[in-house]
Amino acid sequence: MGADNVILLESLEWFDESGQELLHRLPEQGSGEIKYGAQLTVRDSQAAVLFYKGKACDAYGPGRHTLKTGNIPILTKILSAPWGMISPLRAEVFFINLKTFPDLKWGTRDPVAFRDAELGLVRLRAHGVFSIRVIQPLLLINTLAGTMGRYSTEQVEDYLRQMIVSRFNDYLGEHLTSLFDLPGRFDDIAEGLAQRLRQDFARLGLGLAALYVTSITPPAEVQQAIDDRSRLGVIRDMDKFVRMKAAMAMEKAATAGGEAGAGLGLGLGMLMPTMFAGLRADSSRNGVGREVACGECANPIPATARFCPFCGHQQILNQQCANCGNNLMPGVKYCPLCGHPAEEEVRERICPHCRAANLPASLFCNQCGERLG
Repeated sequence: MGADNVILLESLEWFDESGQELLHRLPEQGSGEIKYGAQLTVRDSQAAVLFYKGKACDAYGPGRHTLKTGNIPILTKILSAPWGMISPLRAEVFFINLKTFPDLKWGTRDPVAFRDAELGLVRLRAHGVFSIRVIQPLLLINTLAGTMGRYSTEQVEDYLRQMIVSRFNDYLGEHLTSLFDLPGRFDDIAEGLAQRLRQDFARLGLGLAALYVTSITPPAEVQQAIDDRSRLGVIRDMDKFVRMKAAMAMEKAATAGGEAGAGLGLGLGMLMPTMFAGLRADSSRNGVGREVACGECANPIPATARFCPFCGHQQILNQQCANCGNNLMPGVKYCPLCGHPAEEEVRERICPHCRAANLPASLFCNQCGERLG
């Protein structure tokens, strides 16, 4: 480089026209001779670091600063003669952009492996956005930018993306048992992942301002399994659900008209008793839906009912009025039908477990099912 190519710096300032530069060096090519008393202007969203003789010698915040490097051009031209009229006293200024850089994308380029407790090994894809900002300018220069004239988010985004995906895989393995627990947990996953990544970013002089998970996508067959599980959770009464679906199908067939509609409606009508019989059989095996006759009014009532919904009769009563034979409740003194005094020996049995009142001849508590003493 000849004497005519020497860069003389007198007024230093920088504007980020692209909005994506993390830092910018002046001069962009090589180094320069900063005039004694040169003016350095730093904006509110910037910081500046002066490198002189190859070392960072000072940092500057927002404002206008006067540089005094000792690199006076008139003298350095004389002193630079042994070096081909190029001054050995070189200087550069790095401008660092301190604003937040939003809407950076991260995602899995290839599916990551996740071992699900119920589904086994599953391949997942995940995507999201994150925001960064520079928190330690000199550390950013020394670890990432080095001597580059400019350094943008495009140059660092790919590296940060790989870092996020790696931590994401570790976090899922430690905090998620099954993909069935995934709905509604995106915010928790994003917050936990961000906490782990902030330390990694800080080693590069960067701060993680925000991180969001926008999607976690399992394979199609796994998505179908999750959807089926969700539907079963919504349908609490399968018997009523099947009845409703059958009724809707019959109504649709009837309104369709014609022989085809009539035939379909007739076929469904013949199938409904079979379907409901199967449902009732399943319910009976589970102790649900079985009916018995009320001992007072003989109406069919559920076997698990304690009182008849028609007459109010208590199903396990076995004490009767000595005058009219009416069943008596525990603790009554007179028959509610004939007014005859109840026998003094008709006393309830108190359960030692739940303290509930039971009939004198009861062997098991009517409330908690425990055996009476």
